[in-house]
Amino acid sequence: MLLTPSRRRPPRHDEAEKPFWISFSDLMTALMVLFLVAMAVALLGMTQSLRQLDQSRQGRQQAIETCLADVQALTARPAFAGVRLRGSTLDFGPLAEFGKNGNVLAPERERFLRALMPQVLEVTRTPSCQNWLKRLVVEGYASPEGSYLYNLNLSLERSQRFLCVLLDASARDALSRADRQAVRELFLVGGASFNAAILSQPEKSRRIELRLEFKDAQPRCEAGSAACTPPTMPWDDDTQCPVAKR
Repeated sequence: MLLTPSRRRPPRHDEAEKPFWISFSDLMTALMVLFLVAMAVALLGMTQSLRQLDQSRQGRQQAIETCLADVQALTARPAFAGVRLRGSTLDFGPLAEFGKNGNVLAPERERFLRALMPQVLEVTRTPSCQNWLKRLVVEGYASPEGSYLYNLNLSLERSQRFLCVLLDASARDALSRADRQAVRELFLVGGASFNAAILSQPEKSRRIELRLEFKDAQPRCEAGSAACTPPTMPWDDDTQCPVAKR
């Protein structure tokens, strides 16, 4: 019997490519693992950022509530009866009302405001206020008699008069230089004409109010830090108010 040598069957095409596909699948698996790790790290970082932002917002809210509570406690003193806090606005009531078409406060009202505002400024220097307080806005108002533009100018003059009262260095009960400097740095004035008039009691519309404005959650500065320190302003003693009396 004649035996013929057996021929080795050539490898199939798919068997020849098998090592390539195994390597390719290993590579894709490794890339998928890296992608999942990167996604996990990104999500962790995002979660931490959101948590920090939430903590910052909560801290801001708590600090503002503490600041306003201190202002509220100030208004509860017998010496400042008649002043009340509405939200973040100090309502002076009849203690800061003006005469019809007038922009001048009675002398006893000027003395009252010069006694009150140093106490308010002392509250603003506490960490809970200083960290988040942006500015103090003096809003002037007018009764609905006359035109809008006339009352817009009149209401602005009333808020300016308030600052003249506080910055009058010649008054016997003048604010300290530090307090007058704080007034320059923190206070802004505005006029609302008769947009917030009390129609049933026009005399109560001729008034000023003081609104506390606070910073957003970001950015934030610590009390006493350079970021919280306002720019240096040139100093001069204010003895003459530029608002003509009427």
